[in-house]
Amino acid sequence: MDAATPAERDRAVDALRAFAILGVVLGHWLVTALVADGGALHTASPLQHMPWLAPISWLFQTLAVFFLVGGHVATKSYASARTRGTTYGQWLGSRLARLFRPVAVVLALWTVIAAGLLASGTGFETVHALAKLALSPLWFLLVFAALTAATPLLTRLNPLWPLAVVLHVDLLRIGFGGPAWLGWVNVAAGWMVPYTLGAAWTRGELDRRRAGWVLFGLGTAATAGLVAWAGYPASMVGVPGAAVSNLNPPTLAAVTFGLAQCGLALLLREPLRRVMRRPAAWAAVALANLSAMTIFLWHQTGMMAVTALGLLAGRLPGLHTTPDDLGWVLARLLWLPAFALALTVCWAAFRSYEQSVSRRAARPSRVVLVHRRPARSGTKAARRA
Repeated sequence: MDAATPAERDRAVDALRAFAILGVVLGHWLVTALVADGGALHTASPLQHMPWLAPISWLFQTLAVFFLVGGHVATKSYASARTRGTTYGQWLGSRLARLFRPVAVVLALWTVIAAGLLASGTGFETVHALAKLALSPLWFLLVFAALTAATPLLTRLNPLWPLAVVLHVDLLRIGFGGPAWLGWVNVAAGWMVPYTLGAAWTRGELDRRRAGWVLFGLGTAATAGLVAWAGYPASMVGVPGAAVSNLNPPTLAAVTFGLAQCGLALLLREPLRRVMRRPAAWAAVALANLSAMTIFLWHQTGMMAVTALGLLAGRLPGLHTTPDDLGWVLARLLWLPAFALALTVCWAAFRSYEQSVSRRAARPSRVVLVHRRPARSGTKAARRA
């Protein structure tokens, strides 16, 4: 795998994408609980009962890094496609196929699972909680697909413009008590900030180390100020029962936190490039990137499979109990290898739906050479030639 990688490939980009996916997976496994109560399952979060655990969300809410890398890769890919003469439709179709073919499999399987559970007498509340967890990652893909489709328009957009939109939406919605639906404008504008930062990276505007320090410093200071003095939640993920969520829809605090993450990602480029020269490290990152969508789409299903099988042994700590003390946290850490094993089974079963698209996208077009016999001099064919 190391020998087959082109020398000009920036392996740090792949490493950042792999870390972003790993952060999302571990974050969900650590802060999402399915509590068995009276024969039904409902979702809960340790952040709801132990707010002082909010720093965990700072480590594992890595979506901004994924959008940064996505914007960088998409704008670079689009520029290359234009150079080759590829149309916008062909380019977009190829990129969206890699996103949505694995999604079709998830939707099909969970339709069957939900129908089977309801037919077997499982309560609607339990089926709704399970299906919501399994399909919750799809909102992210819809936003990412929309930004990908808008790449030609976003290649030159200054990230300060969508940041200004987020600021004004929060001022109207939170500061002046405006309608709650205004917050959904930030679903596009909020994630457009790191995406357009990725485009600026492609243009070479973030190559200087100073850019990383500016983003990291200002993003950290702004987020701390918003949490300390403007009343924004400290948790960077949604907490059940909380009056305000930083993520649903994205708030100004979530966006400034994302700026800090993007700055840190830019600062880590050179160290990551050095680490990725090691064949074993690069093989792990390359494998994660080849299966990024599969891992992202199936990690919740893997956790739920372990939870369902565990019910056969009774109500187990860290798996079916209320996440309200440190004992639950320690028990949940012990369950992580089981979740990883279940995800590996899902990966083995469904990775082909993602990787077959990648192989077709990478396969060169077949060129057919036709040898024609030269026409005799003086013939009509020769005169036409």
